[in-house]
Amino acid sequence: MLFLLRPLVPLLLIPLASFALANVQFTSNQAETATEIIEKLTTKHYRQQPADDELSRNLLNQYVNLLDPSKSYLLQEDINEFKQWETKLDDMLKDGDLSAGFEIYNRYYQRTMARLQSNIDLLESGFQFDLTKDEYLPYDTESGAWPTTNEDADDYWRKRIKEAFLRLKLNDKEPEAARELLIKRYTNLKKQLTQRDSEDVFQAYMNALTGLYDPHTAYMSPRSAENFQIALSLSLTGIGAVLQLEDEYTKIVRVVPGGPADKQDILKSGDKIVAVGQHKQEMVDVVGWRLDEVVKLIRGEKDSIVRLEIIPATGESAGNSREISIVRDKIQLEEQAAKAEVIEINNDAGNYRVGVIDIPAFYLDVEAYYNRDPNFKSTTKDVLRLLGELRDQKVDGIILDLRNNGGGFLQEATTLTDLFIDPGPIVQVRNADQYISRNYRSRDEAYYRGPLMVLINRLSASASEIFAGAIQDYGRGLVVGGQSFGKGTVQVQLPLQEGQIKLTESKFYRVSGESTQHQGVVPDIKLPSFYDADKVGESSEENALPWDKIPPVPHRQYKFTQVPIDALQNRHDQRLKEDPDLIYLSEELALIKERRELKQLSLNEAQRRRETKEYDNKLLSMENKRRESKQLIVYASVEEWRTASKPEDSDDRTLSEKDPILYEVGNILADYMNLTYSPLRQARRP
Repeated sequence: MLFLLRPLVPLLLIPLASFALANVQFTSNQAETATEIIEKLTTKHYRQQPADDELSRNLLNQYVNLLDPSKSYLLQEDINEFKQWETKLDDMLKDGDLSAGFEIYNRYYQRTMARLQSNIDLLESGFQFDLTKDEYLPYDTESGAWPTTNEDADDYWRKRIKEAFLRLKLNDKEPEAARELLIKRYTNLKKQLTQRDSEDVFQAYMNALTGLYDPHTAYMSPRSAENFQIALSLSLTGIGAVLQLEDEYTKIVRVVPGGPADKQDILKSGDKIVAVGQHKQEMVDVVGWRLDEVVKLIRGEKDSIVRLEIIPATGESAGNSREISIVRDKIQLEEQAAKAEVIEINNDAGNYRVGVIDIPAFYLDVEAYYNRDPNFKSTTKDVLRLLGELRDQKVDGIILDLRNNGGGFLQEATTLTDLFIDPGPIVQVRNADQYISRNYRSRDEAYYRGPLMVLINRLSASASEIFAGAIQDYGRGLVVGGQSFGKGTVQVQLPLQEGQIKLTESKFYRVSGESTQHQGVVPDIKLPSFYDADKVGESSEENALPWDKIPPVPHRQYKFTQVPIDALQNRHDQRLKEDPDLIYLSEELALIKERRELKQLSLNEAQRRRETKEYDNKLLSMENKRRESKQLIVYASVEEWRTASKPEDSDDRTLSEKDPILYEVGNILADYMNLTYSPLRQARRP
């Protein structure tokens, strides 16, 4: 059916004056806290950035972009008006004057309430969206300009509402049900906005300020500090995922190893949460909600079920979402414990037994450790035990899998390195006054001296990077995979008049003198990666501290430095061209990259359905190509593929199918041993 567009005049009939000012005011305690924050940032932060006119200009830009990141509510005239404070915010903050920050918020509140009501009125008016018209909604609004007129804003919002309506329709919502859901969404957003108080506004303003120093420096209000402590204690029962807001969506930043989502393998980094439901109850649309409110819905009793409607990171441009169910559970220390397995590698280099130790985090049972309990759990103790077990199983070499390991206790990164190198320095730490500490050292003889590879990816961060960097600098083994996260800074929490500040006070440096900050650890052999380095990692963050170098510290070099990297790389490149599972992986990554580069989203229903069908057919073609190469039965249609009992749903899959990256690292290790380590293979030394 062809729907004709009506003029958008009704959207212009709701003036700002019809909405009462939010009139959120700051308190005297917040004024004192602001002066404390400025003092601590300018005297204790590693960056040593003065509070001057340049910082003031940056703060103004940062704050309005934090409030309205998609440039959806404020107008250019608002931005022009805010420029009266362009060089004054630094002096005002030093005096405890928060009036500018709160006035800017109150204007944002007015604009947003007016816009949300306009959206509701449009939907309630029975306005019909023309889904046959060829028009597009741009993806990237952050780099665009603020709307100059209400008419410009109206046209953008008409397209945005149309896209939301179309997305629901593509996911089998009846038109009227989709309309009602959107009305409810914008009504909920209004309710959410009215619930923001002085504490929320102050936290936003202060985090715009702290974010100018680096992405890991942040102000935590009393309410946020309490939630932070709950998260640290691991007493939280939920799905096991790190979340953040991106525009109006709650995005999965990282799936916690050992958590419910990780065990069920149905949630991925980059997925966006659209709605949350409690078992059989009605789904609650959470687009535009505050992060802490979304977290409250996701938390729940152990063994209870939470349902999530998500937009998968790999297919969002097609406009499809899907519903998943996760059984809530507590994330116990034992669930993040290191685990080992033996894999068999048979390739042109020969037959090898390879031990794989998966290390999800650098953990330590602090209470038991300080109580001198001899049975305290730690990463190093568990890996030491696993190395012994693998030695008894006569493995030829070891892979340490640090993929998705976001770090943990620095002490554990040090003691773990101690298992593989003889006494020597492991990491250098330089603080804000430029003093360099080299106290983190390996102090015992190496326990394992055999062939070693360390597998990392873009989500390997902090302590993982210290360990991988030390192994690489000593030439103790090869680092393979993807470039790591680049989180090479150390934070300290300081109390304030009201709340706390988490402040970056020092940086990590490798024994080579290179920082792990920003650049991370660059692997010796790079493998295919699902993560876009432009969107994931320290280098993707605004105001991240830069990579730099300090003088190296003397350290020994092991014989592994003579590894023929070129020969290993050539063999790996050949398998990328010949191995069916690696070919499928490379083609899948290329398809994902292609979709990420799209600049706009079609608002034509027929075209969107074509795009979805084309995407599914490409995936089916890739899968059938893989199956043909492995002499497996191919699927006649997408529907047959989706409904069939596929090998992917069974534990009988080969490792090359379940985890082609890990299997390929096994191949590289086999090549490595074949080329350089055959004498030690015969001895099977620990």
